[in-house]
Amino acid sequence: MSLKHLSGLQIMQGMCDGSIPMPSMSERIPMLAGTVEAGVIEFTVRADERHLNPLGGVHGGFAATVLDSVTGCAVFSMLDAGVGYGTIDLNVKMCRPVPINTELKAIAKIINLSKNLGIAEGQLIDEQGRLYAHATATCMIIR
Repeated sequence: MSLKHLSGLQIMQGMCDGSIPMPSMSERIPMLAGTVEAGVIEFTVRADERHLNPLGGVHGGFAATVLDSVTGCAVFSMLDAGVGYGTIDLNVKMCRPVPINTELKAIAKIINLSKNLGIAEGQLIDEQGRLYAHATATCMIIR
């Protein structure tokens, strides 16, 4: 199925409703697209035994990957058909250890979109709203 004729928002909506499969990265880092509107996206994520560091805690790369994905998708949801993006800067702040086998939400929103750059911020939170990690990302718009 060719996705080139669909906007970023249409592709993200398809991932949310299951009509378009999530990218293969979501098999390694379990991410499920939940809701999307232009410039705002929410994923459900869960770290498991595959994501542990040598000390037995969830590796920081889990949060970084999730936040890179969700912020990029927030930017992507604003792009026209045939237009892509690539992350050029990701700044992640870890606020507390990510729990294992616990469902978390990754939420991102667009901060600014220009002709060449998209900037978004994201949060990794639990159901009580506790913040585990925060990120800002800058994406290059590829036309």
